[in-house]
Amino acid sequence: MLAGSSNGTTTNGARRPRSLYDEADDEKLSLKIDSLSSQKSTPGFVYVLTFFSALGGFLFGYDTGVISGAMILLRNEFQLSLVWQEYIVSVTVAAAALFAPIGGFLNDRLGRRPVIMGASVVFTVGALCMGIAGDKYLLLAGRIIVGAGIGLTSTTIPMYLAECSPANERGRLVSTNIAMVACGQFVASVVDGIFGWCQYDVGWRYMLGLAGIPSFVQFLGFVFMPESPRWLIINEREEYARRVLQTMRGHFDIDEEFDSIKNSYLEARDGESRTPVLIKMLQTPSVRRALFVGCGLQLFQQLSGINTVMYYSATIIRMSGVRGDETTIWLSAFTAAVNFVFTVLGLFLVEKIGRRALTLGSLIGAIVSLAWLAIGFQLSAMNTAPITLTEPSAAGSICQSYVDCNSCMRDLTCGYCYLDSDHGPQNGTCLRANYDEPFKAVSGRCNDTHLPGDLTWAYDFCPTQFYWMPMIGLVAYLMFFAPGMGPMPWTINSEIYPSWARSTGNAASTFTNWTVNLAMSMSFLSLTQSLTRFGTFWLYSGLALIGLIVLALFLPETKGKTLEEVEGLFARPWCGTGPKIDYNVENIQYVHIRGLNRDGRESEIDSPD
Repeated sequence: MLAGSSNGTTTNGARRPRSLYDEADDEKLSLKIDSLSSQKSTPGFVYVLTFFSALGGFLFGYDTGVISGAMILLRNEFQLSLVWQEYIVSVTVAAAALFAPIGGFLNDRLGRRPVIMGASVVFTVGALCMGIAGDKYLLLAGRIIVGAGIGLTSTTIPMYLAECSPANERGRLVSTNIAMVACGQFVASVVDGIFGWCQYDVGWRYMLGLAGIPSFVQFLGFVFMPESPRWLIINEREEYARRVLQTMRGHFDIDEEFDSIKNSYLEARDGESRTPVLIKMLQTPSVRRALFVGCGLQLFQQLSGINTVMYYSATIIRMSGVRGDETTIWLSAFTAAVNFVFTVLGLFLVEKIGRRALTLGSLIGAIVSLAWLAIGFQLSAMNTAPITLTEPSAAGSICQSYVDCNSCMRDLTCGYCYLDSDHGPQNGTCLRANYDEPFKAVSGRCNDTHLPGDLTWAYDFCPTQFYWMPMIGLVAYLMFFAPGMGPMPWTINSEIYPSWARSTGNAASTFTNWTVNLAMSMSFLSLTQSLTRFGTFWLYSGLALIGLIVLALFLPETKGKTLEEVEGLFARPWCGTGPKIDYNVENIQYVHIRGLNRDGRESEIDSPD
């Protein structure tokens, strides 16, 4: 610990600011600054604030999840080509990636609350555009608009919740936002199932337009919600910030927490320069390390394949060999329910076992589950149904050159026509699929949407006895991924940056998430063609393994720490002669003082400049 002397200097001779640190305060400064972690209860207002904030997460999940079921109706309503279907799905992700850094800029300039309220309006307008769309162009515009809302909220809400939550509840409350993302995806899949069998010009309007209800509720709720106390302090509205913080902490004393936030801001202000924040972050060793971890978490969350699994859950279920659209839709809803339930489970684990253990354990389970998925698809490919029949009407087609169902399915222009019998598929043949109506072949026995007897047309799956293996792998993957790698990248990113870099750091990591999300979702079907289905999941498993190694080396534990304390966890170098990060932070006493950061291990660490 930095020792003091009677003449008001530190042991290395540096003059200390007496207004913030003197002999009389030594005993007080020896206490952990996160004394609030011993509180037994949290004011109900904080939970109300969390609910209205997390509606943004619900909209995030709903708008990204509902389109898979709506597309079944939309492609018939507007005669959408495959290219237009890809546009309508992916343009939302692209807009989110674009507006995530814009959200970071607006958070600093306007505050967290106005950005969330503005995003609520954006969501409502987007839902209205999609619900009343009379052509594919207005529909596309609506998808772009809701993508903008997703980008703004995904940057803002985790940070807002982290800044408003007490230290002992922060992990749980920030993770609630991601639990609501999973809830939104589950509700979207149920809505798809309910309205999926309505008339083409009605069902999809309900699916897409209903998103306007929770966004309107969020806007009304935030009329009564306050601004983040940390943003208020940074913008020198201290009296209002004190009142807001007292409301969020109930009858507990806020002086120590308020002073810690203020001193952190004063330290950052004293080191202000004209250098852009992102450049300053890269020039500051501790913040650069935090940014590396934050962006790495978001990177490996997406490289582990989570949104590929969620966006293409119905496709993966069909690929495994499950037949029937209705069965596929409801099995997809079941996987969304699993994701939601186990994300909620993570809320109860995050403050018990910590962020680091939950993240690494989640990745280990995801690696094994992805490998199981790969093995399931590989066994199906090794035991695929053969081509035993050549149809004269299809002579000369490239589809006729394939020798089995698996090779036939790798060509998106082909499908497998076979007779379903008790002894397995019989008289199988590979035929060209109808581009506009892939539910039937261009020619041959399966050139009809209503096939006779046991004749089956498979344009996106092969009949197999191993269909259950990918299903088990899919469910197991979500069970492991949802409580850890689902919410933890967002939770940890909301904690690890100092106040002057928090908006920019969250914007950068969120941009990383959405950019890689877009690349992964747009490449999945192409990868299944070039690497095979099992090869794709082996790739995802390998990428998750790399993520496990990187995060095991560099991810510290932030459980139970105030946001100001967390800054010190990245202050020591990862390599060289200096001491490494101590992941067992439970025994560290860390106190943030203007111009100095000190802990119980007698070391002085770097300041932002």
